[in-house]
Amino acid sequence: MTKQKKPIKWGNVGMYAFLILASFLSVFPLYWMAIASTNTSNAVLSGTLLPGTYLLENLKSLTSNYDVVNAMWNSFRYAALQTLLSLLICSLAGYGFEVFHDKHKDRLMAVIMLAMMIPQVAIMVPLFKMMSGWGFLNKAVGFILPALSTPFLIMLFRSNARTFPVDIIDAARVDGVSEVGIFFKMFMPVMKSTYAAAMTITFMNAWNAYLWPKVIMTKTTAMTMPMLISNMTSGYMTDYGMLMLGVLLCSLPTIIIFFLLQKSFANGIAGAVK
Repeated sequence: MTKQKKPIKWGNVGMYAFLILASFLSVFPLYWMAIASTNTSNAVLSGTLLPGTYLLENLKSLTSNYDVVNAMWNSFRYAALQTLLSLLICSLAGYGFEVFHDKHKDRLMAVIMLAMMIPQVAIMVPLFKMMSGWGFLNKAVGFILPALSTPFLIMLFRSNARTFPVDIIDAARVDGVSEVGIFFKMFMPVMKSTYAAAMTITFMNAWNAYLWPKVIMTKTTAMTMPMLISNMTSGYMTDYGMLMLGVLLCSLPTIIIFFLLQKSFANGIAGAVK
């Protein structure tokens, strides 16, 4: 017997064509950034899409004109500290909002959610006056403190805490386990995917932060990578090859973090939606 050919589903063909086009448009800026970092400024301006041989020269120009190592270190330690402290504080808050039921708690959560509607620029001046009054200018604590607790992360952990079995909490309390022990020994290990998603979001936001560091960090030694890249475009002439190399170096940590945690990130976000 001859096998009958299955009819072509043109709807699937169109869907895959659209996905291929969307993937190309998403990846092309990264490709162009990597290619531009290996070419001269004139080649970048001419729109070349082929790799060049100017990578080492761009790297030498970048490291000789700017303190890239210090800027990378500042960005990393600020982002790492903010991520660790934010995960601890926001997960404690989200766990508490879900596990301990109280009518005033829901009102407080509503107020916290309203804070998401306030743009950052609206509170920039009061924040700057507070930080300068406390002597936190050009310090890591000044960078980290305003972003330690965010409504989005609290909502994320609260939504995922709803999937945590209540029977386990009750059984642990009967066995004499403290609330702190329940949180650190039982809740945190179960919510690994949520912590991975929150870590990815927080680290990327902290690493890419520009406006607040630009306000709070006034010394060159406290400069972060986004600030350094901004300074590269402030002169009369811009070396686009060197600039694209700086952008590539700035993008690598967040790209690595996302690819390492992408599966856990998707599971954590999906758990919040459920």
